[in-house]
Amino acid sequence: MRFDCSDDAQLQAGLDAAQEALADGRLAVVPTDTVYGLAADAFSPEAVQRLLDAKGRTRQMPPPVLIGAAGTLDALLEEVPSWLRALTEELWPGPLTVLARQQPSLVWDLGETHQTVAVRMPDDARTLALLRQSGPLAVSSANRTGEPAATTVDDAERMLGESVAVYLDGGPSLGGVASTILDVTGAVPRVLRAGPVDLATLHRFNNTVEPVPGDGGTPGA
Repeated sequence: MRFDCSDDAQLQAGLDAAQEALADGRLAVVPTDTVYGLAADAFSPEAVQRLLDAKGRTRQMPPPVLIGAAGTLDALLEEVPSWLRALTEELWPGPLTVLARQQPSLVWDLGETHQTVAVRMPDDARTLALLRQSGPLAVSSANRTGEPAATTVDDAERMLGESVAVYLDGGPSLGGVASTILDVTGAVPRVLRAGPVDLATLHRFNNTVEPVPGDGGTPGA
């Protein structure tokens, strides 16, 4: 099923259909502020495996988790230092993914995560509305591995086809660039992937953050 999110009636019907599909362990494609995402219930191992299979990925490449409120970090992460809380409160929703140690008590299976989780709060009102209904979702870019990330729902549907139950068409992605990934699992935070949030912005919250090795902290695609 495909829904046009520019139409209010279709938007609500699409959110309801996506919520139902996700609760049933099926997949949905959703718009975000970066690129289109392929979503599954983060707490359903079967659904996460469907996501990996649809993308052609192994368990060695676990998907990130999208959340609908910055406060959800406390339920997902082992520790949220004060500088990280200040950073996410200012920069979320937005194109920043945080890789951190997960709560040991979490009962889920995202793949070979080594007890870590990558978390982001997207700046898209439609997907935030879905997340507030569904809770945390495992979401990876809506494409087959090796193909460019989908920036339109047509791109996503061409690559993923019937492996997805619901497509939410939010028009062309406004960002089109994958999020910055900040790794806070070690003693010194470091940028794993350069993106829209640059090193200078991260240094406002923690001046020890290290750039991607070799790039001097310059954002890239």
